[in-house]
Amino acid sequence: MNEGYATVHQLAPERRLRRLELTITRRLDGLLHGQYLGLLPGAGSELAGSREYRPGEDEVRRMDWAVTARTAVPHVREVDADRELTTWLLVDATPSMDFGTADVEKRELAVAATAAVGFLTAGAGNRLGAHVLGMDGVRRYPARTGRTHLLGLLRTLLAVPRAAAGAQPHALGEALAGLARSAPRRGLVVVVSDFLDGLPENDRDDRPEWEADLRRLAVRHQVLAVEVTDPRELELPDVGLITLVDPESGQRREVSTSSRRLREKYQAAATAQRDIVRRSLRRTGAHHLPLCTDRDWVADIVRHVYAQRRLAMAARQPGGAA
Repeated sequence: MNEGYATVHQLAPERRLRRLELTITRRLDGLLHGQYLGLLPGAGSELAGSREYRPGEDEVRRMDWAVTARTAVPHVREVDADRELTTWLLVDATPSMDFGTADVEKRELAVAATAAVGFLTAGAGNRLGAHVLGMDGVRRYPARTGRTHLLGLLRTLLAVPRAAAGAQPHALGEALAGLARSAPRRGLVVVVSDFLDGLPENDRDDRPEWEADLRRLAVRHQVLAVEVTDPRELELPDVGLITLVDPESGQRREVSTSSRRLREKYQAAATAQRDIVRRSLRRTGAHHLPLCTDRDWVADIVRHVYAQRRLAMAARQPGGAA
């Protein structure tokens, strides 16, 4: 990973935090304007009323059909841009995130993604709150403004203790439902997870347990799902006899990775599992940002930001997509 981030997890917490902030502010320079249109497309506004339709000036997709039917005169919806943006983060810190075979562990990448979201949404009046899903349940941090609050949240994430093998984590779906109850006002919700919790155990059902809760959250909020993965979750190397440990059940199993058939079966099963996650995220209406521990995560975020800004600009042009 660029900027020497591969060694960040070996540094003391404060040095890790300073290195992370420097990496983000240096490489996201030009994007750090507090515009959440940079993370997701959409107006980011609240309904302010209606006015009469002006031919040639107004987009048909903004028609207020209820007022038009009531008055028999074409009207369009007017919106007022939000003066403030409230961003809510749900960060997965369960045992499956304590894994990494590349430049960083998944938990470190989750902290980096949290930091990037925090800096990208920072601005006058904008607030950031978080729910952290760990082994002791969900810890909630109220939405507040300012760099000090963001850095304090990042310190908390860096200090989350690792769980003992076999410990049973709380369900991601329950955490999503709790966040929905805590964030009644429309805003931006960013879920940072590997989304491995609650996946179906048979091929007949491809809907994870968390899908319905995430869909309900996306009805009210704009939702960005940051999927954190590691390359060894998708493919086994040929390194002979190894012991695989499930971090959330504690189960151990010795396997011979020299078996080509076993490696192929593992890859097929892992690919199918990730396909389930991607299809599920698409069905919920959440936007999807995949990050991997062996990739340049800053570059992936930058590409996502520019893609979403292009979508937002296209949607605002006459005849653009809704």
